[in-house]
Amino acid sequence: MANASATYILQINTAFNEASIGISLNGDLVDESINTTQQEHAGFLQPAIQECCKRIGIGLKRLAAVSVMNGPGSYTGLRVGLAAAKGICYALKIPLICINTLDWIAFGNIADEIDLVCPMIDARRMEVFTGLYSREMNRILEPSALVLDEQSFVAQLAEKRIGFVGNGAAKWKDICHHPNAFFPAPLHNAGHFATMSLSDYQNKQFFDLAYAEPFYTKEFFNTQKK
Repeated sequence: MANASATYILQINTAFNEASIGISLNGDLVDESINTTQQEHAGFLQPAIQECCKRIGIGLKRLAAVSVMNGPGSYTGLRVGLAAAKGICYALKIPLICINTLDWIAFGNIADEIDLVCPMIDARRMEVFTGLYSREMNRILEPSALVLDEQSFVAQLAEKRIGFVGNGAAKWKDICHHPNAFFPAPLHNAGHFATMSLSDYQNKQFFDLAYAEPFYTKEFFNTQKK
């Protein structure tokens, strides 16, 4: 039987090719469903949410909030995820939490061996969405789109050991050979998403349903014919 004082948060992550639905209880992930077919993210969400709730024995009305991975990432995926999150929040009259994808990757990969962590999300060709974070999660460089070349991060690497992680780090590894550059195996996961979501919930870091938009980092261009 569910604890009446428990804080259940629904987590939606459609920022990448692989989408996931999770439910956390007091900051701990208790159930998760994953979809690996990007074109089916929209159809995956609602049935997956219902199944997650069923498996842990709660109804949607037990949810305290919805937390969505809000970008940067796949333009289409971000829109799908945020639209679903808004709809559930509106129907249940619960708050919306938006997590920055780069913040999440950085948070999950903080390590004693490095001074700074640099998440990188592949944006095609030599471009990445990236930022730079201290071990205390202070932003050294704000999230932005960056075209990588041999001079990228030269000033920071001269002084700090930096861990580069994420699906965009491989292309940087090919051209970066600085001794202060490290490329550890990525550790960020839905558990870190749960921790961040609970923190924002407790601190009332909520987004307005009417004005919340995906954090694209750069302008979205629709290539479909009008």
